[in-house]
Amino acid sequence: MTSPDSIKIDWDNVDTVLLDMDGTLLDLHFDSFFWKQHLPVKYSEIHSVELGAITAEIHRRLEEKQGSLAWYCTHYWSKQFNLDIVAAQKEVKHLIAERPQALKFLDILGAMGKKRILITNSDRASVNLKFAMTSIEPLLDLVISSHDYAAPKEQPQFWRELQNKIPFNPSRTVFIDDSEAVLSAAKTFGIKYIYGIDRPDSTQPQASQSQFPTIDQFLALVSPSYE
Repeated sequence: MTSPDSIKIDWDNVDTVLLDMDGTLLDLHFDSFFWKQHLPVKYSEIHSVELGAITAEIHRRLEEKQGSLAWYCTHYWSKQFNLDIVAAQKEVKHLIAERPQALKFLDILGAMGKKRILITNSDRASVNLKFAMTSIEPLLDLVISSHDYAAPKEQPQFWRELQNKIPFNPSRTVFIDDSEAVLSAAKTFGIKYIYGIDRPDSTQPQASQSQFPTIDQFLALVSPSYE
């Protein structure tokens, strides 16, 4: 985790907090397990193919689309793999969970009068499933999927559309996300306070070194008086 001195925020000069969902507010373990393990098993069962071969093929096809809007689209992958992705996700939905301190952090932000906006690359089907399994939705002021704008957060178009639809001052905004590419796009757009996540997937080691300050516990960003 980054040292405390490098993650201080002047909250008096912040109006908006933009928050990612998967790997940020929610543990990435569900997504990692589904796409890397459960989906290949499901495909193998439905289409009667050898698990090892289809696992490699699924991973290859996913990697080809990484960073594009299609990579995050359950409808697209349902067509590609000829199975209902959301239905398959529901089979392991018990793995969906908030990251530590996520709910408390959202509650504190609300008490501070900050606008809490979820911006996610997940499509609405995934968002709805995860909202049904967690308690984050009531603690958010607005929910935006990049599919609303036909561009992922990695692309400048997303940020232009976001500011057009929801006016906010980048110099008075905090953004937290587990993706280095997305954080870089936010920096290019001019977001002042940018933070990554140390361990997006609780079952995996700490993420690789980031050019941005990273956190493991959300409450590290707020005054101890709120804890």
